[in-house]
Amino acid sequence: MLSIVFFVLFMMVFGKMIGFAIRFAWGAFKVAMFLVFLPLALVFMALGGLIYIALPILIIAGVVSLFAKAV
Repeated sequence: MLSIVFFVLFMMVFGKMIGFAIRFAWGAFKVAMFLVFLPLALVFMALGGLIYIALPILIIAGVVSLFAKAV
């Protein structure tokens, strides 16, 4: 009986830690994509002659960043 209680409490504690780790990883992934991938993609689009696609993406990203709530 005591081992069942231990197992349940163990899963509660480490389940919350796993949930926190997943949320942290998702946040870090989003930051990395917006700070690294988006600017690189826009630069390579501009260098590759796709400025007519890169400029609207840049404008949309700028407007979203103006109105997005900082967390």
